[in-house]
Amino acid sequence: MTEATGPVAKRILVTGGSGLVGKAIEKVVADGEGRPDEKWIFVSSKDADLTNAAETKALFEQHKPTHVIHLAAMVGGLFKNIRYNLDFWRRNIHINDNVLHSAYETGVQKVVSCLSTCIFPDKTTYPIDESMIHNGPPHSSNFGYSYAKRMIDIQNRGYFEQHGCRFTAVIPTNVFGPHDNFNIEDGHVLPGLIHKVYLAKQTGSALTVWGTGKPRRQFIYSLDLARLFIWVLREYDEVEPIILSVGEEDEVSIREAAEAIVEAMDFRGELVFDATKADGQFKKTASNAKLRRYLPNFQFTPFRQAVKETCAWFSANYANARK
Repeated sequence: MTEATGPVAKRILVTGGSGLVGKAIEKVVADGEGRPDEKWIFVSSKDADLTNAAETKALFEQHKPTHVIHLAAMVGGLFKNIRYNLDFWRRNIHINDNVLHSAYETGVQKVVSCLSTCIFPDKTTYPIDESMIHNGPPHSSNFGYSYAKRMIDIQNRGYFEQHGCRFTAVIPTNVFGPHDNFNIEDGHVLPGLIHKVYLAKQTGSALTVWGTGKPRRQFIYSLDLARLFIWVLREYDEVEPIILSVGEEDEVSIREAAEAIVEAMDFRGELVFDATKADGQFKKTASNAKLRRYLPNFQFTPFRQAVKETCAWFSANYANARK
């Protein structure tokens, strides 16, 4: 197949293309990171039910990708995970198995799947690194999602050893940015807080943050993650996964994150922490030493700037944002 710019050597299929990271990759590609020999295809749950093997295979046969970025997953915040561990396990196991096997069957050259730092053992030493994924059980609050994601690493190894497939995975820390799920009940902490501040500002009420505000997290801006995903797809040749994260020194507490949002949205009300609500894991500090060996000069967007841009996007797109 050819386009005006010349032959297309790579057909890159992005599953979960309408989600937080998919939209970020789409924007980064559109803003100049794409190459003339690449055709990018973004698909969502509207295009195929990836829990269904036949639908998944049909999607691959339709688009004939040479490369895949696999983002599609059933995801949710702490409280949704606690309620539906079995659902998270079953749906994600089906999705991942169908995507990886269809990729193998249709001769895809490379798959980059997306894991999460919650897959790491609950009882561990810090910082965590890529060698520690399978060293013990994950936190009990989200064991279904965590084990399903861990199994991608097992499958990648299996496809490589048995069939020589170049399937790998990345492990981002807490991702946030435009097009996130800003649902207060089921979303992740940062977008949930942005929505809460927005509403508290409208009603003139206090801002109540669930938990003590003490847990610490490494947040990565979705547009930074998108640039790193594209680098992994093109340049990273290991089957072993790689952590994509800001450094340990850039970890922030939930209180600091809430304060950054309050500042970005010019919220003048009271800030209250509800310690009766669960905190989840206190911290899951990840090392980005492996990433830095490959990309010593990669520039991450400063946290407060990224929060400001995300808050501005949410306010401008409130009517249509996922919430």
